[in-house]
Amino acid sequence: MSIFGELKGRAGQLMDKAEHLVGGNAGKIKGAVGHVGGFVDKKTGGKDADKVVHLQAKASELIDKAERNHRNRPQGRSGGTPSV
Repeated sequence: MSIFGELKGRAGQLMDKAEHLVGGNAGKIKGAVGHVGGFVDKKTGGKDADKVVHLQAKASELIDKAERNHRNRPQGRSGGTPSV
């Protein structure tokens, strides 16, 4: 197997593990993103609030996508927590 094939396989394993971890904890992660956004707003006096809101929305989209992928994954594909 070429080095690129091996790296591609490894990247797939890491993506599976990330989806598994996020998929089971999406609510907690979104809560943390909200707390971080509030912290940044407080420390910057709200001067970059528009950027913070934009980044929170993008993070929420990624979390939702990972959660959907985790829920829709066939049971036989990963068989539990992926080992990395």
